[in-house]
Amino acid sequence: MKIGGIDIGSRYIKFVLLNNNHLFEFQRRETGYRPLSVCREIIDSCRPDKLVATGYGRYLLEVHGNVKTITEIKAVAKGAKEIFQNCRTIIDIGGQDTKVISLDEDGAVTNFEMNDRCAAGTGRFLEIMAKALNYNIEDFGNNCNNETIMLHSDTNDNKNNPPSPPFSKGGMGGFSGENRIVKINSLCTVFAESEVISLISKGEKREVIAHAIHESTVNKVIALINRIDVKNDIVFTGGCAKNSCLKKMIEKRLKKHIYVHENPYIHAAYGAALFAR
Repeated sequence: MKIGGIDIGSRYIKFVLLNNNHLFEFQRRETGYRPLSVCREIIDSCRPDKLVATGYGRYLLEVHGNVKTITEIKAVAKGAKEIFQNCRTIIDIGGQDTKVISLDEDGAVTNFEMNDRCAAGTGRFLEIMAKALNYNIEDFGNNCNNETIMLHSDTNDNKNNPPSPPFSKGGMGGFSGENRIVKINSLCTVFAESEVISLISKGEKREVIAHAIHESTVNKVIALINRIDVKNDIVFTGGCAKNSCLKKMIEKRLKKHIYVHENPYIHAAYGAALFAR
């Protein structure tokens, strides 16, 4: 029997097909402006015997396809627990929202926190900032992983240090980069983009700005994490889990190891398929 799970997200649609309870196929396509058509194309190509939908667009298939639905919280929890059997905390950063989910030993959701009121701290925020800095989103995190993490520690490590002069000794050519901590202070994506443009115009290094953007995102994630009881193992899911800089910065702040699957997009769709069995 072929069993399907489909996660209709704001940026991508993910589909998992189980055959005899084994992962048989995975698809990931852009949601675009016609998500129902994309869903139908996927379903028609795979023809699952059973199907459960999750994600922001799950009601499209409930209304237009009589497909059963579950919340993304439950789907992500189910998928992550199946893959990482000791999972107790999930950090899920997708295109439209950020979620932190706490599980009991059996995988039941005991608590969760979500930021879905604006794009700040989400995948969409990082996409907009990457574009402002002329980075490819796939490479964005790799460009603030090395020298900038060594040169710029987090706010708590530097709160007692005197401020560095804003310009290099020569007084020209913009910020020095090596002795200055750059921050993105705005909680609004639009205003944060304006801050980035302003820093670019003042000659700040792209890598340093990229680091500040990631730190701003991590601050929002940590604020959510602090509202729940964090227990090991911690699993990072969603498209942003591909961002190695985010992973390292969150690990540094939590002082804990975070597990990331080689395909972190899969958890919600996989969980939906497991519910469909």
